[in-house]
Amino acid sequence: MAKNLIILCILLLHFSALTVASEESDEFFSKKISSLQSFKNEKLTHLHFYFHDIVTAKNPTAVRVAEATMTNASSTFFGAVSMMDDPLTVAPELSSKMVGRAQGIYAEMPIVGGSGVFRFARGYAQAKTYSWNPKTGNAVVEYNVYVLHY
Repeated sequence: MAKNLIILCILLLHFSALTVASEESDEFFSKKISSLQSFKNEKLTHLHFYFHDIVTAKNPTAVRVAEATMTNASSTFFGAVSMMDDPLTVAPELSSKMVGRAQGIYAEMPIVGGSGVFRFARGYAQAKTYSWNPKTGNAVVEYNVYVLHY
């Protein structure tokens, strides 16, 4: 179950398709569904894990791919966008049991969907820095994630 969350947790995966629904829409492109009977039993899941963001190593798990002109002058690196493939563990130590990987882009933290039991999921993540090395930029972040799903 936690591995399915990796796709949705912390990731800013936007599958954007701008469409205008109308009565004349192409039936093969879109179709109005009148009843969603299988969506009645919504559940709330709380997940707790540690996110290991390693930016300075032989094999980093996160790489900055874009930044604003003022990003490096900001103490919070405001304006930075990074790609990541970060390990998620049950405890703050990297050697603790890995429960999944966070893969994608990070700049904000909405939960916008997923796969498996987290299909059509929505929710939010609360992040708290557990440790951060200002010389390397490497960090361990504690997450509490609340996901509504069916």
